[in-house]
Amino acid sequence: MSAIDDLVEHNRAYLAGHGHRELPTAPSLHLAVLTCMDSRLDLFGALGLDLGEAHLIRNAGGIATDDSVRSLLLSQRLLGTTGIMVIHHSRCGLEAFDEDELQGELEESVGARAPFRLGAYRDVDADVRATVATLRESLFVDTTEVRGFVFNVDDGDLREVSLA
Repeated sequence: MSAIDDLVEHNRAYLAGHGHRELPTAPSLHLAVLTCMDSRLDLFGALGLDLGEAHLIRNAGGIATDDSVRSLLLSQRLLGTTGIMVIHHSRCGLEAFDEDELQGELEESVGARAPFRLGAYRDVDADVRATVATLRESLFVDTTEVRGFVFNVDDGDLREVSLA
């Protein structure tokens, strides 16, 4: 059996104990979280979130890509979110590689460099600030309430980053 088969089986057990409940489409906390795809981030548990309370927008590094901005625009304009949390984390894989080197490897192996920024960085706090700054510069995102944080994957601590 593959990992996907195992997950499908887990879903069958989930259904048996889940019961039917219809949640509204709009998140009840009016909150969107832009964060990393890292599998060590259990933000529902760490933040005490429940289903239907917040939008979680995830990508490698939790960076403000065009698609993240698109998701935030839709979250705000169509579903009423007002607050944005940017959450990056300790020991991220994007801290551990050289972007130019990987782009060169791509060019060698597939004949082209990726047409987008891969997101390598060296300082997690500076990267949180850069992500928040990108959001604030966007015409499409209301950043009246946007705050940045770093989640420690080893102990679960959430630390706010000064944006000044």
